[in-house]
Amino acid sequence: MLIGKEIENNTLSIEQIYSICEDAFSRLELKNKSVLVIIPDNTRHAPIDLFFKLIHELIGKKVKTLDYLIANGTHQPMNDQEIQKFIGVSEVDFKTKYCNVRIFNHDHRREEDLVQIGKLDSKEIEKITNGLLKEEIIVKINKMVLGYDQIIIVSPVVPHETVGFSGGNKYFFPGIGGLDIIQSFHWLGAVITNPVINGVKNTPVRKVIDRAAQFLPVPRLCFAFVVVDHGLACLYAGTTEQAWDKAADCSAKHHVIYVKKPYKKILGIASDIYTDLWVAGKVMYKLEPIVADDGELIIYAPQVKDVSFVHEKAIREVGYHVRDYFLKQWDKFSKYSKLILAHSTNVKGIGKFENGIEKPRIKVTLATSIPEEVCSQINLGYLSPNSLDIEKLKRSQNEEFLVVQDAGQILYRLENDVFKIN
Repeated sequence: MLIGKEIENNTLSIEQIYSICEDAFSRLELKNKSVLVIIPDNTRHAPIDLFFKLIHELIGKKVKTLDYLIANGTHQPMNDQEIQKFIGVSEVDFKTKYCNVRIFNHDHRREEDLVQIGKLDSKEIEKITNGLLKEEIIVKINKMVLGYDQIIIVSPVVPHETVGFSGGNKYFFPGIGGLDIIQSFHWLGAVITNPVINGVKNTPVRKVIDRAAQFLPVPRLCFAFVVVDHGLACLYAGTTEQAWDKAADCSAKHHVIYVKKPYKKILGIASDIYTDLWVAGKVMYKLEPIVADDGELIIYAPQVKDVSFVHEKAIREVGYHVRDYFLKQWDKFSKYSKLILAHSTNVKGIGKFENGIEKPRIKVTLATSIPEEVCSQINLGYLSPNSLDIEKLKRSQNEEFLVVQDAGQILYRLENDVFKIN
């Protein structure tokens, strides 16, 4: 089953979205069944409030159980107030109209919540990653998913620094997965590098995730969509792979901007939904390809006070470095989580490490509420956000200087892109 619609130069109406969801549910036998809906957390742009209400209206009275699991991945769990705001439901309505709906957080650190569903041996991993990764991967997932008759995934799709395009089976891994597979494929993406993989549809990382998802025995239906201008450019319902495939093609049309030449300096104004550097790093991921050699990217995010709500200690210990800084000193860094190393090198960007000297391709400067001494400690530049007149800087843009509002959402690439997967 694959149904859906894409709108050229417009967005889907509420009636069209409702019709697609209604059609998809009509093809499933859900009466008296237990259903688990997997949704993103609030670091993603998505009309989860709309889908929450639609799903409840369409199947809430039919199913035996309607639960939600937030695919936090490696982010911190959401509190009750954040959840209610995200799903657009007041505390009173949640306790009355939606009193039979339960919402859970996934926390990758809780080993007791995980169950092994499979194992990928090193030979298979070597084959599907074209030799880039040669290690066994234990596939663990939140054990909740095994207690339901049907899984529904609500999946926004955008270009992504690790997988190529987000969404689909990524809502299992890392969404509700265990640390082993999360670390492995994040490091695989980092080895390929962000400028090469971001915005590319069929990647070795996607192959690893899709293969791991085959171990899951529970039927699933995926609603994959692309958000533009506070609406949906498309919505597809079908298998996780089918729906994601169509939405990724749509995302490539709407979420990638091509420019003729690189900029010497870029000011990326982070979206307000990014509240630590762990996610505000997306400003770098989406803009790195169009910064000129020896140029500078400024991540402007006054709301960011922490490097990471979950991984602060480890990141401060490691700092931010180019990929080869780790690869050429593997004996020194192999003890660290590959998830941390992957994040580190993605934020620092590509570069070289030769004769003990690190040479990043560009400079990354934080204009956040992270103190100057911490920026120095983690090997990133510092600029006081209060020193920047944003409106004046917007007016001073030219062929060498660019200001990007809500940076971290749209991927920028060069028309004659030099970054390619071999």
